[in-house]
Amino acid sequence: MVGCGDASHRPDGRLFISIDAWHGAAFDRIADAVLADLPTPLYAVVDEADHDSRSAWERAGFAVARREWGYLVPTDPQVTGLGSLQPPSDVTIVPAGEAQEDPLRALDRVIRDEVDAAVGWQTMPAEVLPRPAGTTVVDPSRYAVARHFDQYVGLVRVVPLTRQPRIGLIAVRADRHRRGIARALLAHTLGSLHHSGTASAWAEVDEANEAATALFGSIGARRVAGMLELVRR
Repeated sequence: MVGCGDASHRPDGRLFISIDAWHGAAFDRIADAVLADLPTPLYAVVDEADHDSRSAWERAGFAVARREWGYLVPTDPQVTGLGSLQPPSDVTIVPAGEAQEDPLRALDRVIRDEVDAAVGWQTMPAEVLPRPAGTTVVDPSRYAVARHFDQYVGLVRVVPLTRQPRIGLIAVRADRHRRGIARALLAHTLGSLHHSGTASAWAEVDEANEAATALFGSIGARRVAGMLELVRR
């Protein structure tokens, strides 16, 4: 076997395809076969630095839809400058594993609806974990939340991967923006990782998300990778 192709639906309903081939000619033949069988739009993801793969997808009629930056995020408070940062006086940070599940799920749903109504959830870093239909919080123990009195208003999810933890999501309700809550959540999360001996974390941010890129840039995070989401319409 010199190549293979695969198609799978993401949780947001979009159809992504991947092709693994030893040679360009094999890639092109597999692409022709796959594209003849599937409806558009179709999506694919490629490392921005992999010029050969990008060229192969472009030959198949795909074009860049968006770019996602990969950041290496330091956890040391002396590097991030977050050591003395506190949340607003009326906000409390609830550590990971201590959040109440029902309010957490309700907050996640509100945030997703707000993103969908604005830029669209498809602009968020891809979530490909298998989960029951309608379930958006797979493991509540991975979330720390910001609580305003008795209401959850912000959350951060950290996935404990082998090489380095991944900050999978950090978000605040739209009516609580610009109060420093996201920064406080990040300070808590990175501080906890540093305390446990973890030197850095990983995060992906959509290129067009100016608030997120500014936040990570302000704490010394380094942009070290880029992924391109391609589409064929």
